[in-house]
Amino acid sequence: MESVYLARQPILDRNSDICAYEILYRDVNKASHIESDRYASATVISNILNKFGTKALLEDKRAFIKVDEKFLLNDIIFSIPKDFFVFDILESVVLDERVIERIQQLHAKGYLLAINDTKLIPQSLEKYREVFKEINFFKIDFDVSMETEVAPLLQPMKKLGIELIATKIEDSDTYEVAQKIGFDCFQGYFFAKPKIVENAKYEPAQMNVLNLYNLLIQDTDIADITAEFEKTPEITVQLLQFINSGAFHFRNKISSIHHVITLMGRITLAKWLMLMIYSKSLSKNKHHEPLMLMVQNRTQLMELILKDINPEAGNSKLGEAYLVGVLSLIDTIFSMPLENILKSINVSDPVKDALLEDAGLLGDIYKTVRDIENIEVYDIFKFEQKYKLAPGSIDRAVMEAIEKVNEFNNPQE
Repeated sequence: MESVYLARQPILDRNSDICAYEILYRDVNKASHIESDRYASATVISNILNKFGTKALLEDKRAFIKVDEKFLLNDIIFSIPKDFFVFDILESVVLDERVIERIQQLHAKGYLLAINDTKLIPQSLEKYREVFKEINFFKIDFDVSMETEVAPLLQPMKKLGIELIATKIEDSDTYEVAQKIGFDCFQGYFFAKPKIVENAKYEPAQMNVLNLYNLLIQDTDIADITAEFEKTPEITVQLLQFINSGAFHFRNKISSIHHVITLMGRITLAKWLMLMIYSKSLSKNKHHEPLMLMVQNRTQLMELILKDINPEAGNSKLGEAYLVGVLSLIDTIFSMPLENILKSINVSDPVKDALLEDAGLLGDIYKTVRDIENIEVYDIFKFEQKYKLAPGSIDRAVMEAIEKVNEFNNPQE
C-alpha cells in the first residue's frame, strides 16, 4: 500500500516544552518539492484530519500550516476546524484590502493566525501594523548578528499580546540571545529537524466524492445520501477519521452513517468533501486496492446476513452492520491497534462489542464473515443452525456480495 508523508517540527516555549508543531508538506518521495503553495496547504490539512488524525499527530498541540493568498481568500478555509490549526501566512502575501478583510473575518470567527518566517526590519513591522490586533503569532527568522536591531522592534508586538517565535535557531548561542531579548517560543535545527511521519495512503475516487457533494447540495433525501456513502467505504473511513479529529463533540454515540450525516449536517459535510477535492490527493486509478475490496465484501456480507436473520431490520441496524464491516480493517489502514482506534471513535456499544469481542448478533455475523474468508465450513454450518437459516443461505449471500463487489470494482463506463 502506498503511503502519505508529512514533516513535523516542534516549536518550544521558554520552559523548553513543546507548545506547537509546524507541519510541512512532503511528497511521495518524502521531499518538499512544492509546485503550488495552495495545493500543499490543502494536502497537509486534509492529511492531518483524514489520514493521521489530530490526536495521533498533534496530541493536544496546534499545527502551524503555511498558507498563501489564494488559499487564504478561498471560502473553503472556513470549513476547516479552528481548534487544531494556526494559519501561518507566507511573507509573500500582499496585504491588500481583500487580504486584510479576510484576516479580520478569520480572527472574528476564532481562528488563530501567524505571520510566517520574516526578517524583522522596520519595513516589515510597518507592513503588518494594520493587522497586529488580529495576529496571534509572529515568526521571525532570527539572526544573532541582528540582536541590537531586532530587540526594540519586538516591543510593539509584545504589548499587543502577540507571541513571538524565533525560527532558524541552529546553535546554543542563537538560542540564548533569542531568550534574552524576549522571544516567547523557539524553532530550529538546534532542537530538532523536521521529522518525517508516514501513514497509509487511502484515497477515494474523485468522481465518488463529487457525486456525494452534489447529492448533499441538491437536498437529496438523506436515505439516498447514506446509500451512496455506503457504496464507497474509503470515504466513510476518512469521514470517521475527520470526526475523530475532535472537530465534533457529539453527545450520542455514532451508530451508522445515516446518524453521522444527521449529526454533522449537510453543509458541514459538503464542505468537508470539498476540502478533499481541493487537496487534489484523490486517486486517479479506477481499480481499488485489494484491501478496499475486502472491506467492501465485508460490509456487503454483514448487511446481507443480517437481513437473512432479521428481514425486518431497519436502517439503524443495517447501518451498524455496515459500520462493523468498514471498521474491521481500519487498524491495517491506520497502523494502530483496533482497540486504540475505537477508544477515540465514538461508535455505539454493539459495534464496538462486535469488533473487539465478537459479542452480540453483530459479533456473531462478523465472526462468520471471517469464517467465510478462512473457509471454516463447520463453523459456518453451526452459525446457520443457530439462527435457523435455510440451507445454502450463506452461500447465496457470498455470491451476491461477490457480484456487488465486482460492480464496485468495475463500474459501467
